[in-house]
Amino acid sequence: MARGSPSPDAPSGEPSSEAAPEPPKRGIRAFFVRYGRMLWWFHSFYALGLGIFIIIFAQKGFSHARWLSISLAGAWMLLLLFFRLFGSGKTRALEGRGAKLRFFVMTYVLKNLYQGMLFFLLPFYWRSATLDTPNQWFVVALAACAFLSTLDVVFDQVLMRWKVAASLFYFVTLFACLNLVIPALLPNSRSLVTMTAAAAISAIAFWMMHVPTRWLARPAVVGIFVVWTMGAVIGVYFGRAGVPPVAMYVSHGAVGPSLLPDGRLAIEASKLHQSLIHELHAVTDVVVPGGKGDRLEHVWTHEGQEVSRVTEVDPRAQGPTGTIRLRSQLPQDALPAEPAGAWTVDVVTQDGQLVGRAAFEITQ
Repeated sequence: MARGSPSPDAPSGEPSSEAAPEPPKRGIRAFFVRYGRMLWWFHSFYALGLGIFIIIFAQKGFSHARWLSISLAGAWMLLLLFFRLFGSGKTRALEGRGAKLRFFVMTYVLKNLYQGMLFFLLPFYWRSATLDTPNQWFVVALAACAFLSTLDVVFDQVLMRWKVAASLFYFVTLFACLNLVIPALLPNSRSLVTMTAAAAISAIAFWMMHVPTRWLARPAVVGIFVVWTMGAVIGVYFGRAGVPPVAMYVSHGAVGPSLLPDGRLAIEASKLHQSLIHELHAVTDVVVPGGKGDRLEHVWTHEGQEVSRVTEVDPRAQGPTGTIRLRSQLPQDALPAEPAGAWTVDVVTQDGQLVGRAAFEITQ
């Protein structure tokens, strides 16, 4: 053995004479090695900007919502293929340049599909939600999903690493999209019927991502499948107050002491003195682009307590196509003994979903 050469029996902790391969210093590969992480973050900002553009595009109208069904179908098929090719969690395999390229292409397409759907949904849910009520949190969750879809590192390394995380993300997106797609495809659909149908379809899609179709021949599996689907429907039914009834929203609402002959308020007041009140009138303009599938009501509340529920709100077409005007009256004898305080007139569906509200105050 030559003097100075390393011994084959040398401990593994001693440095080896073979130097580690240095990263390339020139060319496209070297550029991506050096600036790869920076480029991913740049792409995330680009995706966020694209999402803002989609929000602006969504203002063009409710009729574009039906195109979401194509994105939903594409995302579902890609997810099924993705986890079949690469596996889930610790079993995920990305061996070889070809596998890495397929992974990159599929995650890139999925991110674009999700970004298109989620950012398109946001303005519709934002208009339908009412601040300081439970249904605002659904919009917050939707906005968080939209933001996560723009973060390449989180999307690739977390959401697309675990099948459960990916399918839950798709479940939320599918449910939110179907609430908008179903009224666009089937006008005059009742909001609660739309929600329960969306929950059932989303539950079935989630199930099919985890359970092979051939297992449906087993009675126990069928029983679990039915319980799972019914559980999703029942959960949405009892949690309906936490979901905005898209695409309905109150474009304008106000309260006043008297009406003009044409049905408009003579005065729109945000604050009234109780000595001037003989009766109160509420007028709300509700946009219903999906048609009149729900019967709407006015609920008058004082300091959070219901005072009157008016089911005959005299709905009439008003202004642009797809807008109706609701009117109701609260007579003086229906006022509480001490009417001073914060008041609201809520527009709600017959199933208890809050569409919007007009707030005012009575002073002493």
